[in-house]
Amino acid sequence: MSNNSQTLQLDAVGQRLDKVLTEQLPDLSRTQIQRLLKEEQILVNGRPAKANLKLEGGEQVTITLPEPEETELVPEAIPLDIRYEDEDMLVINKPACMVVHPAVGHSSGTLVNAILAHCPDLPGIGGEKRPGIVHRLDKETSGLIVIAKNELALRHLQAQFKDRTVGKQYLALVDGQVQPPTALIDAPIGRDPRQRKKMAVIPFGSSAHSRPAQTQYDTVTGYDDYTLLRCELFTGRTHQIRVHLAYIGFPIVGDKVYGRRKPSIPLKRHFLHAAVLQVKRPSDNEELTLHAELPLELEAILKQLAE
Repeated sequence: MSNNSQTLQLDAVGQRLDKVLTEQLPDLSRTQIQRLLKEEQILVNGRPAKANLKLEGGEQVTITLPEPEETELVPEAIPLDIRYEDEDMLVINKPACMVVHPAVGHSSGTLVNAILAHCPDLPGIGGEKRPGIVHRLDKETSGLIVIAKNELALRHLQAQFKDRTVGKQYLALVDGQVQPPTALIDAPIGRDPRQRKKMAVIPFGSSAHSRPAQTQYDTVTGYDDYTLLRCELFTGRTHQIRVHLAYIGFPIVGDKVYGRRKPSIPLKRHFLHAAVLQVKRPSDNEELTLHAELPLELEAILKQLAE
């Protein structure tokens, strides 16, 4: 995390401050939040507060994050499938099972390690451990991801994601024959209060916090027991497509977290691929539309289903 402050407006009446912040700040553990409260790095309406503060609603909370610890990021000469590159940005077709950035249990072999070997000048862009990373793809999700190569480009690209002007289309194979064949899923998503590592559809006004989430899906091909969908994201919540499709009863094939306990098709990954990315180039604001074909292992599944 880079040294910065952020402000939240809380409307969780009657709930503990540390519990609400844990839901709203998934990158921080409850222990980290409690430590920040003790160190008076979290202010409620401009004043230090205790972790067990019961909220009345409407509080303004300011969180100041500390300087990041020095971490040595090691460049690794891992082959990259580059679909576009200029002085400001890279668009990479990420393979499945590659983690985007180093984390606990994944200190090497990540996309960041590979990018640092390709672009040695990237360290320090956008914060420690995630140099140039503008958005994320889950470990098992393949497809297009954009990387900024300098601070100005990073801010330009981040603004597009924040303003929801980036076009993102995914291909997903799901269990079942989807009905209706096309629809907008408009269901808020938040951290699952029972399992913090999972996300869930959580109605507004419930005890847990959630944020608006919209996914448009259209049927590409119907099979006997499966449907290939094209999904377009209008928001960018964690695990959004996976959560939404499971919520309407059509989980993604191979999804070990939100799908069937026993996969209906033997896959070492889930069948979700970021196929299309539309983004404006930082240098001249020209819109780029980039495509990434399905990986061979996913194409093979579709061929089997079509037989």
